[in-house]
Amino acid sequence: MNFLRHKIRKALNFWKRKGVKGFWEKVYYGFDEDLENLYYQKWIKKKDCPTDADRQIIRRQISGFSDKPLISVVLPVYNVEEKWLRLCIESVFRQIYENWELCIADDCSPNPLIRQVLEEYATKDKRIKVNFRKENGHISAASNSALELADGEFVALLDHDDELTEDALFYVAEKINEFPETEMIYSDEDIIDESGRRYDPRFKPDWSRDLFYSVNFITHLAVYRTEILRKIGGFRIGYEGSQDYDLALRFIEQIHEKNIRHIPRILYHWRAIRGSVALSGDEKPYAHERAREAIRSHLERTGKQAKVSRTVYNLHRVQYDLPPQLPKVSLILLEKENFAATKQAIETLYEETDYQNFEIALVCSAEMKERFSSKTFARNVKIIVCEKKSEAERYNSAVLQTDGEVVCFIDGNLRPVSKDWLKEIVGFALQTKIGAVGAKILSAGEIILHGGIILGINDFIGFAHRGFPKEFSGNLGRAQVVNNFSAAAIDCLATRREVFQTAGGFDAEHFRNKLFDVDFCLKLREKNLRIVFTPYAELVQVDKQKLLNIQKNPTVAERDFFKQKWQNVIEKDPFYNPNFSRRNESFMIDV
Repeated sequence: MNFLRHKIRKALNFWKRKGVKGFWEKVYYGFDEDLENLYYQKWIKKKDCPTDADRQIIRRQISGFSDKPLISVVLPVYNVEEKWLRLCIESVFRQIYENWELCIADDCSPNPLIRQVLEEYATKDKRIKVNFRKENGHISAASNSALELADGEFVALLDHDDELTEDALFYVAEKINEFPETEMIYSDEDIIDESGRRYDPRFKPDWSRDLFYSVNFITHLAVYRTEILRKIGGFRIGYEGSQDYDLALRFIEQIHEKNIRHIPRILYHWRAIRGSVALSGDEKPYAHERAREAIRSHLERTGKQAKVSRTVYNLHRVQYDLPPQLPKVSLILLEKENFAATKQAIETLYEETDYQNFEIALVCSAEMKERFSSKTFARNVKIIVCEKKSEAERYNSAVLQTDGEVVCFIDGNLRPVSKDWLKEIVGFALQTKIGAVGAKILSAGEIILHGGIILGINDFIGFAHRGFPKEFSGNLGRAQVVNNFSAAAIDCLATRREVFQTAGGFDAEHFRNKLFDVDFCLKLREKNLRIVFTPYAELVQVDKQKLLNIQKNPTVAERDFFKQKWQNVIEKDPFYNPNFSRRNESFMIDV
């Protein structure tokens, strides 16, 4: 009986984490296997096992590089087991790209074997430099000592028990040759256990500022332009445990985001041993609060007023402060199927919103307007008569007839889960580099319907983490933390009025009832404005029989024009790793 209870509990927990789709896949493969890692082992065999022929191709490519930058691998060492240290150093020796140097700082390790091993390797190859510190200063000081040895144009960070893939520095050099203005590079990574088994891959998006504030997804492999590293003073004492996070936050303050490059390949193996964060994020609990302090400091330096707090999985939540004089928000919704449903939708919004300065603008027909009187609602509702049939036209008309600094389009079939939902959205919408904000939308059964929009799913679009329970963490925790996507859905979409007007509003000519929201967001992306998804603004579908916009299909004409206009970005969504399957929006590895 205890065994059965254990199996049932395990199955239910898996359903909560992975959703219906993942649950049935797990049933097929068995609950004693990890499905994701089963897929990953298949992926490794199929796509990540270089052959001698592959190595020859890489060497030919290297010979053709116009620039062969010296890459300094910075390695702080302290009292690590000899076998892990040797594997770490050997992984640098195995690099197919040979223009590297290994800059090691031993942080006064009490184990005499450490010195012996480092001296042994230093005599083998002149590219190895070692600084034996006379006193222990911890990770930041040791990293700075190693950095002092670096002569390379770029610095790559390596921990003393981890490993680089043999092609890691080649792909770094390739990226530098492709984009000479590159200042910072990061790659995907995985975890490697004591037996050498690889698992838990971290397939990352391209640069995503708001995700970076939620979780340090840069981690490994991280490569920085040396000149800028020295300009910011290297690693800061007092941020041990999150020194790399703090370093990256200070580094990005000095550069343009276009010079941050992502290599969507596994180039780094993070060792999971006792005491390692790779084994458990709780191994260094002090690191989490230091990370949040690093984010606070960064936001202060960049002139942002915000609170930074702990959220799920010890990740981070940034809440931007609202100004003392709250900006007016125009909540725009379209009439529903009848008077009673429309009235209920408006009353629900008033009851479930604690933001103090907003208006509700109802877009309806003249016939519907006649049903309303000045006594229909406890508070004023702006009635906008628009007989135009397309949703895009009606929304455009409503924006012209309202005056809120922030415009928030919302479906009347949605109910906010918490009353502070609009405060959350407005905080992001007011940020100058953010173009639009989307919310987490759940079905009546609390299944995710919208967690951001992904391009390229089945050669079209998809909704991130759709079909999974609301507690589902998602890729890198993205279903539960603030992050960026290419677009967000009209069902709950906020933007500043000036942004909406500058972008020309919704394209009602080509997208009458669908895709005008995605098209709008992509226009904002072209203007280098971010699209933010926040799970802290959560809305639930009230009547599952009434479809939301995200549940409807576009016309053939809308779909065809969209694909023609945005084909280049559909083929490569920067916020959806190319190693994920395009057959659905579940972030499953493509095998």
